Amino acid sequence: MAESSTEREPGTDFSPEDWFSADVATLGDRIAGAREAAGLTQEDLAQRLGVRLTTVHAWEDDMAEPRGNRLSTLAGLLNVSITWLITAEGEGVTIGDAPPLSAPLRDALADLNRLRVQAAGLVQEIATVEKRLRQALRQE
Repeated sequence: MAESSTEREPGTDFSPEDWFSADVATLGDRIAGAREAAGLTQEDLAQRLGVRLTTVHAWEDDMAEPRGNRLSTLAGLLNVSITWLITAEGEGVTIGDAPPLSAPLRDALADLNRLRVQAAGLVQEIATVEKRLRQALRQE
């Protein structure tokens, strides 16, 4: 169930400057945003990097992460810093003079952020249960 805007936790009121922040965007989001800002398609980027299109898809969908050497090349091609890609700090893509986000967009971004936090917690919980299961199976 979505929270109403009056029930938001502090820090979930988004502005255009927040779009690529570490709290809102993932590495994949920043790669996609920088690629789009550079005017490249996923196919263009894959070709310039010498990787498969499925690799770029996986990076932008946060299913995989580029290795260090690819990350360096990627940052250079997209005209952003490696630090910005990884942490959202440093030289990167900015929204600039974009108008403020509408309430429905702010709400959707806040909900997405909340769900990411919940998903991260569930992933940690799953890992803990899997570890217990492996230990129990070894003892049998």
